[in-house]
Formats: sequence, C-alpha cells, structure tokens
Amino acid sequence: MSRSRGSLWRRLDRGRLLAMALWALPALSLLPLGVLWLWQQQVLVFWLAATAGTGLLAWGLDRWLTARSRRLIGHAADGPDPDWPPSADAAWQQVEALAAGIDPAEWPLDDANRWLELGRRTLETVARHYHPRAEQPLWELTVPHLLLIIERASRKLGHTVVAHVPFSHQLTIGRVLALNRWRTVAGRAWNLYRAGRMVLNPANAVLGEVWTALRDRAFGNAQQELQGWLLREYVLETGRYAIELYSGRLRLDEAPELPSAPDIVVTEQRAQAPVEPLRILVLGQTNAGKSSLVNALFDLGEAAADGRHALVDALPATGAVTPYRLTRAGLTAALVFDTPGLDGLDVDDEGLNEAIASADLVLWTVAAHRADRAVDRERLDALRHAFSLRPERRPPPVLVPLTHIDRLRPFAEWAPPYDLAHPDGEDAHAAKTRNILTALAAVAHDLAVPPADVVPVCLAPGRLYNVADTLWSAILARQTDADRARSLRCLASGRRAEDWKLLRRQLGNAGRYLASLPERWLKAD
Repeated sequence: MSRSRGSLWRRLDRGRLLAMALWALPALSLLPLGVLWLWQQQVLVFWLAATAGTGLLAWGLDRWLTARSRRLIGHAADGPDPDWPPSADAAWQQVEALAAGIDPAEWPLDDANRWLELGRRTLETVARHYHPRAEQPLWELTVPHLLLIIERASRKLGHTVVAHVPFSHQLTIGRVLALNRWRTVAGRAWNLYRAGRMVLNPANAVLGEVWTALRDRAFGNAQQELQGWLLREYVLETGRYAIELYSGRLRLDEAPELPSAPDIVVTEQRAQAPVEPLRILVLGQTNAGKSSLVNALFDLGEAAADGRHALVDALPATGAVTPYRLTRAGLTAALVFDTPGLDGLDVDDEGLNEAIASADLVLWTVAAHRADRAVDRERLDALRHAFSLRPERRPPPVLVPLTHIDRLRPFAEWAPPYDLAHPDGEDAHAAKTRNILTALAAVAHDLAVPPADVVPVCLAPGRLYNVADTLWSAILARQTDADRARSLRCLASGRRAEDWKLLRRQLGNAGRYLASLPERWLKAD
C-alpha cells in the first residue's frame, strides 16, 4: 500500500499542484474571512445555529425520503402468485424468510462468487421443499431448467432495477470501475482539506465534521437499504422462478419474448394452460334435482336454443356422466357434466372418480326436504381427501344448490321472494322463510361448508326461483377460483405433452446429426 502511494505521489506534477493551490487560495480564504466578519458583527452564534438547524432539517428530509423509497420498494415487490398450487405456499414462505434474513454486509455486490452462492442457496431452499428426502435436492434440477431460471430471474431483476434505481440505465460497468479507482484518491484529498480547515477555522470545522457524520450516516443507510433491497429482490425472483418450474408453469418448450424497447414494464412469458372449457360437475343423490338444475342453467344460457338439455322426463337421472356445452355472457366457455345419483354408484366407480378428479367447479345438489345426507358428506369428504393428496392441484370450489325448498312447511305456501335476512313475522310466508333458513343451516353443518356456499333454489316447473340471480351470481363469483383449478389441471397434461415434444425434437436432431456424419467424414478426408 505504501509503495502504491509513493508511486502515485511521484506521478503527480508538484508544480501544477502548487499552481492549483495558489489559484484556489483566494476562494478558500473567503471562508475564514467570512467567519471572522460574522464574529466581529457578533452574529456568529446565530449563523452557527442557523447552519445547525438547516443541517438537521436536511438530515430529516433525507431520512423521510429514504423511508418513502423503502415504502415504494415494498409496494413494488411482487408477492406469491395466486395461480400457484397449494404446494407452493410453504416454498414461498421459506424463500421470503431467506430474503428477510439477508445481511447486506455478508453479500457484497462486487463479489460474483457470493452472488452465485446466494442464488444456489435460494434454489436449494426450493428444491429441498419439493424433494425433502433427497440428499442433494439441487441435483434433481436439470441443466436446461437451471439455465432457464437464471435467465428469467436475471431479466426480471434487470427490469426491476431500471424501474426503481435512478440513472441505473445510464450507469455502465466502466463508470463503476472508474469511480472505484478514483474513490481512494478523492478520499485522500478530502482528508487533507478537512485537516487544513481544522487548522484555519476550528469552530467551523467542528460543525462541518458533525454535519458530515450525519450526512454520511444517512447516505450510508440509504446505500445499505438499496443494497439490501437488491439482494432480497434477487432471492425472491430466483425463488419465484424455481417455484414456477416445480409447479409446472415454467416450461422449456416456450421461447421467452424479450421486450422490443427499453421499457420498464415487465412482460413475463409463463407456461399457459391449453385452451379448454371449464368443467362444471353436478353431483348429488338420486332425485336431488341434478338434471333439473342442468336444464335450468341451460335455460339461462345460449345453448337452450340448440336443444342440448339433460333428459328428466323419462328417467330421474342420466345413466352415465354426460357433458353438455354451456355458453353465457360473463362465464368462461364451460362443459356441464350431469352425473348419476351418488347413492346408486360404487365408491370406486372409475368414470365418476375421473370426472371428480378433473372438475373445476362442483355444484353439489342437495334436497332441502330430505335429511339423509350421510352419503353426500361421505363422498364430499372423499373429494376433499383426494385433493389433499395432490398438492400440485387446487381443489375445485364447491357450491351447494339447496333444491326443493317449495316442499318445506308450510306446504301450501309459495310466494317468493323469501328474504332470509329478515325472517320475522307470524304469517305463513315468514314461517316458510324460517324453514328455508333452518334447512340451509342444517345442510351447511352436515356437509361442513360455509353457509354462504349454500344457495336455496326451486327447480319445479313453473316455480323456477333463485337460479337466474342468486345461484348464477354465486357461480360467477367463484369463476376465478375455478379458472385457477382448471389452469393447474391443464398444466399437468401440458407437462406430459412437453416431455414427448422435447423427446421427439431431441431424437430428430440427434438423428439428423448422425445421418450427416458420413458426409462430414468424407469432407474431412
């Protein structure tokens, strides 16, 4: 270090330094002369107080700006993707815990090896969640997937830096290195100036040192905050794309689209589920009103004119799982599946179990005037258990249409609408309202579903009630959750298609290469 200082001193032209000092001496003399004049005018104390006050105000403003930047950064950070499967929730919590525990001092930005180590640790955190029994969970990741994660995370992080770090799009690597080279020289010159000021004007120098300490501390905190934010974003983005990979939303057969212009708006290319209609499964016991419900839904939709109705005239239910295409404004293109009565089917019925496993929304039809709901609860619990064993899928939302409310006591009373929020009164209408409310609460308890998921309806001919408004609104309100279940269902089949697609491509490329080898050998000879 002393040798480098000596070589630097020998390279400097001392004559030019003396000339610069003489040129700057008149300007530098203004500071002590000004302080002397203030002292002669007996206002030096007021000037010092004003200097200290403005310095504290500037320091406070800097702290406020730092806190505001921190809030903006916090608001800009992305959270977990609501379209992830349930298995990703715990993995994201572990990634967030890793990001929150980062100490910027342990991860310098100019050490590439430390950055690689931090990325490896993040990938290993996610890999260990999905492969808890593997001795080396990171080895379960293929090389192309690893490169894809790095590429996506780096591109997203670059857009994030451009969006939130001022002038980052103009700061080149060369400028950073040049600033680092001259920072030591500038620091020595600044220390010489501070020493000279201490000799010429001790009082002003002490005040200046206090202000410099406050300013450096504030700027140091801002720099540390920015570095910590950058490190946390790096961990979160790396972990995000690792989870995207393990949840099946990051696929190799999709080429990323880079932005055509240097825009700060980030457009991500993720695995898209194949375009497939929403699957609405209608379940329930025999004579619960399943087929009548399907007919009522189609009477509301555009498909009614096409005659695509479930048959309820000759038989109480269809003999097999039967799909019908339903289209209506506001609803994603859907297939409605009518099913036989659950009480007449075997628990291991392959067709029914396959329909349940592929359902995106379930309409569980229950008759209000029947108390035998043990079969419904048993099959509903089986559905819940089946999806709990498949954390890569989201369970379909379950909506319970409560049918045959017109058969509740008093039997002769039927004068809808019935206001369940105000079941007061002593007349037959109020009694009917209370009985509907009692049946709703009983079904919600017996099936272990929220009361808001039970919708009382009437499907009898000439008495259609509460389908076009309340039930249809409830279906539309659960369309987002149903679309998420559909997306994950379709991604599972998309991953299988991707494997075959990549295998065919690899075999084709390998075959073309082997076929060209004789020609290459002849040219080489």
